[in-house]
Amino acid sequence: MASQIRPRRTASVIAVATLALALAACGSRLDPEAVRAANGSTQVTAVDSSGNPVTTGPVTDGGTDPAAPVDPGTPADPGAPTDPGAPADPGETTGTDTGGDDGGPTAPPVDPDEAGSCDGFKNGPGITDDTITIGNSSDISGPVPGLFETAQDGIKAFVAYFNASVPDGICGRKLSLKTYDSATDASADQRNYAAACNEVFAMIGSQSAFDLGGAKTAQDCGLPDIRAGAVTFERNACTTCFSTVANNTNTFENAVPDFIKRKYGSDAAANVAYLYTNAGAAAQNALAQKAAMEKRGLKFTYVQGIDVSEFNYAPYVQAMKDRGVQTVFFTTSYQYSVKMRQAMQQQNFTPKLYIRDPTDYNPDFVATGGSAVEGTVVYMNFVPFEEANKNAETGLYTSWLQQAKPGADPLFFGVFAWSAGRLFVDLANKLGGKLSRETLIAELRKVKDWTANDLHSPQPVGSKQTGECWRFVQLQGGKWVPIDGTKYSCTGVSSVR
Repeated sequence: MASQIRPRRTASVIAVATLALALAACGSRLDPEAVRAANGSTQVTAVDSSGNPVTTGPVTDGGTDPAAPVDPGTPADPGAPTDPGAPADPGETTGTDTGGDDGGPTAPPVDPDEAGSCDGFKNGPGITDDTITIGNSSDISGPVPGLFETAQDGIKAFVAYFNASVPDGICGRKLSLKTYDSATDASADQRNYAAACNEVFAMIGSQSAFDLGGAKTAQDCGLPDIRAGAVTFERNACTTCFSTVANNTNTFENAVPDFIKRKYGSDAAANVAYLYTNAGAAAQNALAQKAAMEKRGLKFTYVQGIDVSEFNYAPYVQAMKDRGVQTVFFTTSYQYSVKMRQAMQQQNFTPKLYIRDPTDYNPDFVATGGSAVEGTVVYMNFVPFEEANKNAETGLYTSWLQQAKPGADPLFFGVFAWSAGRLFVDLANKLGGKLSRETLIAELRKVKDWTANDLHSPQPVGSKQTGECWRFVQLQGGKWVPIDGTKYSCTGVSSVR
């Protein structure tokens, strides 16, 4: 096997399983095979200031040349981790049912009854008498074209929805979106944020594999950055940056091990394998998650990294069979997950549970895996798209995505980019004439249990702690169906420190 690619601490990926792509974090480059979880085509669909879709080629910073690279300086100190406290009782579950008969009424983008007075509203960076310009910097080009294009598509869809639904906008100002391509590169991310400091009011729904690049830049210029997710320690430490996928890198949710014990029994909990792609921070995250779940009662009898160049998964399957493994975790992209499932099928290895993060909740996983991926269980922190007719906000996201980009698949990062747009207009509407970068950041710090109208599980955005709630789906007959109910399981988090 090829030698292990050792991760650099400055490009560590967050331990949240929904970001469990194997990022080869050597400098500012990605190994394409380690992160080939591209979310659509390389074509970008832009949305103009009126919310009308405009199809173009790949977009960077609106057509102007990016500024020369600027040294991002020393990253902010993330500080000491916050102790989440003692784990909750394993049997405790909370959350709301995401089912229903008709999805309920569609919530407006903003509540007019909560609108703040527009008296004293001042224009400034990104704000004119007619528009509030927001920005999005996501990985569109690079080793894996379209890697996080779904995040940019999600915010484009929200802008189109907002402008069509709220004619008066925020104090008479519609939203205008400026898109940037972070190109799977820390320097590009930094350049984009240097430009955005003067070009937009706030950055909304961004997603980049090397988001450390723009972290200090955003903080130094006081730029509000409501991301879909933050994937490096530096970005999470940025005092003006927040994410709708909230996460503390030193914790992991108890709902996952609790589900295994409750649903599959003591044998499944006592014979667990953890596999991970031997690239970038995947190993670091896998071992952290393993340690957290051990605190919750799981016993790992086989832990193994698999090099990106490895083509034969048979020895790993045989090792699991020899050890009597009954539960299998695998931190990797969906392509490697398919490969593992095919090897398991070929060797007639049928553990009680093969469990994955939302990376496998992808049409391509189902299409390429066929019968081999049947029975796969995915834990997720948002409403499944199969329930769009039962959840009003999920229905809004999927329908407006089709208007902004016909034929696009709704995917994880698009959900949380839409959520970031919803959070921005919610706070801006309430602030009214008091809206400024400073007041928006102050309000973001207060946000608790954000769900974007039940689009996803509660997220402690302001505190940047880990959202504890998950639910589960299983692939049955080529369709994802809920198992263990449709409510989120919320049983606290365990710390690895």
